[in-house]
Amino acid sequence: MGRVSALWRYPIKAVGRASADRISFEAGKTTPWDRVWGIAHTNAVYEGDGWQHCRNFIRAAGSPKLMAVSAQLDEDAGTVTLSHPDRPTITVNPDRDQNTLIDWVAPLVAEGRPAPSSVYRTSRGITDSRLQSISVGNLASLRALSDKLGRPVSEHRFRANVWLDGLAPWEEFDWIGEDITIGGATFAVREPMERCRATEANPDTGERDIATLALLQTWGHRDFTVNVECTQSGTVAIGDEISL
Repeated sequence: MGRVSALWRYPIKAVGRASADRISFEAGKTTPWDRVWGIAHTNAVYEGDGWQHCRNFIRAAGSPKLMAVSAQLDEDAGTVTLSHPDRPTITVNPDRDQNTLIDWVAPLVAEGRPAPSSVYRTSRGITDSRLQSISVGNLASLRALSDKLGRPVSEHRFRANVWLDGLAPWEEFDWIGEDITIGGATFAVREPMERCRATEANPDTGERDIATLALLQTWGHRDFTVNVECTQSGTVAIGDEISL
């Protein structure tokens, strides 16, 4: 049916993307090292001490320059190296170097938006869904967007954890309510993911340059990628096959 073309984690929510060759998924949990930290702003209001709504954190939806951050993850050291065309490259342990991280990211937050104030960490990934979700994207659907727009649309606009190729466009939406096996892991496909203005920003420059939501709306929705839950633990690697 298709194969894995790319794997990604986003260690700091909305701040940087880090590639991987393989990921070991655990049943009932989000992608390891994905959205482990979130940078809360001055207006954050927490709901307990677990998962928090995305409105509590700085996001590319309101601060598009954040989209151009790239990252490298050192799992053993617990550090993230961040790069941006307008900022010096730094390596931080977000638990230990909170002030350094906040100072680095502050100039990328749009004027008029609440300022970054603290680093939040929870035992599960701070995804945009209350589900212990993993995001799966279909490159054929991405090519459909590119074809309608008349120029390439980068996969990095959509921050999926797993990208698949060799499928039909929009086939992933037919899987809602089904189970899929990717490599050695099995996932329940739960819901389509409705998109926000973060996707309008160019992941190389951080400037808004595509009306992504209007483009998606030509198909009658604003959904792109699907959220899945891991139901059987296993390892997924680039090149692995997918099956229903």
